[in-house]
Amino acid sequence: MHACDPTVPRDRAARAAVALCVLLALWLACAGSVRAFALEQVRDYDFPSGLVAAPAAERVAWLSAHRGRRNVWVAEGPDFAPRRLTGYEDDDGQDMSGLQLSDDGRMVVYVRGGEHGSNWGRGDPVNAGSLPEPPKVQVWAVPFEGGAPRLLGEGDGAALSPDGARVAWLKGDEALVAATDGRGEPQRLLKIAGQVGALTWSPQGDRLAFTVDRGSHTLIGVFRDADEPIVWIAPEVARDSLPRWSPDGRRLLFARRATGDGAPRSFVPRPWSIWVADAGTGEAERRWASGEALRDSLPGGLPALFDWAADGRIVFLSYRDGWMHLYSLAPDSAEPLLLTPGAFQVEQATLSADRRSIVYSANAGDDPDDIDRRHLFRVPVDRAAPQALTSGAGSEWAPALTPRGELLFLGATARQPPLPARLGADGAPRWLARPQPGFPAERLVAPRRVQFAAEDGTLVHGQLFEPPPGAGRGRRPAVVFAHGGPQRQMLLTWHYGSYYANAYAINQYLASQGFVVLAVNYRLGPFYGHDFHFPPDSGVAGGAEYRDIRAAGRFLQALDGVDPQRIGLYGGSYGGYLTAMALAHDSDLFKAGVDVHGVHDWTAPEYAHLYDRRHYADEAAAERARETAWRASPVSALDGWRSPALLIHGDDDRNVRFSQTVDLVHRLRALGVPHETMVVVDDTHHMMRYANELRVDAAIAGFLQRHLADRPPTGP
Repeated sequence: MHACDPTVPRDRAARAAVALCVLLALWLACAGSVRAFALEQVRDYDFPSGLVAAPAAERVAWLSAHRGRRNVWVAEGPDFAPRRLTGYEDDDGQDMSGLQLSDDGRMVVYVRGGEHGSNWGRGDPVNAGSLPEPPKVQVWAVPFEGGAPRLLGEGDGAALSPDGARVAWLKGDEALVAATDGRGEPQRLLKIAGQVGALTWSPQGDRLAFTVDRGSHTLIGVFRDADEPIVWIAPEVARDSLPRWSPDGRRLLFARRATGDGAPRSFVPRPWSIWVADAGTGEAERRWASGEALRDSLPGGLPALFDWAADGRIVFLSYRDGWMHLYSLAPDSAEPLLLTPGAFQVEQATLSADRRSIVYSANAGDDPDDIDRRHLFRVPVDRAAPQALTSGAGSEWAPALTPRGELLFLGATARQPPLPARLGADGAPRWLARPQPGFPAERLVAPRRVQFAAEDGTLVHGQLFEPPPGAGRGRRPAVVFAHGGPQRQMLLTWHYGSYYANAYAINQYLASQGFVVLAVNYRLGPFYGHDFHFPPDSGVAGGAEYRDIRAAGRFLQALDGVDPQRIGLYGGSYGGYLTAMALAHDSDLFKAGVDVHGVHDWTAPEYAHLYDRRHYADEAAAERARETAWRASPVSALDGWRSPALLIHGDDDRNVRFSQTVDLVHRLRALGVPHETMVVVDDTHHMMRYANELRVDAAIAGFLQRHLADRPPTGP
């Protein structure tokens, strides 16, 4: 008798064989769905951010969002068991930011409200719930031990004093201060012309340094009390930023850039210099100046680390060797020491309590795939001797050091979303929390790193999500995902940014539904060297990065198991721009696309400053720049747009004007191009309400399913 003959078996072994065959048949019949999960399941995770450690106590705090409910969590040594400190229970779209711990760890301060990932209106209220009376942006304080949070007042940009007794913050053109115990009314510290920012207490808590942007230039001032004039720090025709107090409170370290002059270049900052000032007199001297090459520019305006180290050293980040690295400048030297040599980029960094070493995250490690991950390293501030602290197939970031040297951080794997962790003695993460019950971790796929060449020879990087076994047979539909920024990098693991963690979840969901998904790290993104990050003909200067999206589509066309006639794409923000470029220029390649709050016209009124005649040699040069930007805009090529599209935009977007989508919709209607729209009323670029974000996710997946997966496959 054959082992799978369904006749009555003669013995126990035969009965077992029949049972096994039945189970196998059932498994094969259901193989296409056993790994399926709902979109809501893969979006059901806590997202931690903003991890901070107290300078003089074994205490840490972080922010966590779960289904739109944002709260503060804390943990204390030696076991660092997590505990929720605040009790916000509503998906109300209210951001939490500016998390701080007092030196002794007894007081926690945060800001609730606003939209701090935006380009403008960061401190303005967000009313994503469409309430008749919009919420306010407010500063709050709560003891680490627990209790009801105390409302200190309306405003933003809070700075907690080292002793935890007072908080200074900004409201309009004023700086206010209040006691963290909630007693008394807020008092005004200063009111001056310009936009005040970067409030920074001296280590002794007796003075406040701040910046003030007056449009044409930016100054740094020091406030002591209402009876003394502000001390201006070496005022100059320049843009000064990043004030940092020396440990003894006598000096200020700051960065200086030239004011906006010369022809603009898309996404490229400007050369800079390091200055040290007497905080009492304002007199300053230049300690170091970058060169004039593009790679000498101040990286991103807000480096991960720019501070005083031990023995009077200054540590900072620079692209000067072609990769973003840490440097150390000794008091008696004019030449900074490269601390982190190698073909990788340093991202987040923190000084140890004694200021003699730095723990940093970087896309480095022994595995070639680590270029698309993050790991943690330690390096002394006085020599180039990096030491790997973590490794493996996961990613680790946001290092926080306690006074006793405990290293806490956030981390993730390809299948596990971000969680807080501490470093074990063996170098492995000791997770402080677990994923939500029911999260489909075991059903997710691990993307693999791929590379391919664009038409001009540029090597493009990406992560390929392939459907799991049993997710269907034959040629599959495929999707290109274009991230936003564009100064972002998608990873082989779950992402450390909430916007891109959401995108990673969508990619996992699409893979579970039988799509092949390619997340593209196109040129203009970091972590592959300066020249990849700042190509000469990108953005408004030519849109060269679109070549990488086209190359991604062609890479998928040639991939075994992909239907070359069922390739689409989606992306948000800059990824929305690239999606629109793809549909306008290559509808034969991309059969459908979802453009989420993308830029469509680089010559729209909000970008007029890029072509200001004063920045160019003559009027003709300014007009040539504008014409180049027009050709790099999707709206300049709409005659070629034939593929169906879904356009999604929140009408309180503070990163990309809603009018960009309004204009595109009018143009597509006039041309008869098939398209759908989705307006998210009162929400912003980052979909502050979870319910809105989930609705957008479902719309993206549903549109791609209808136009790609539900179409009959082509070919064998």
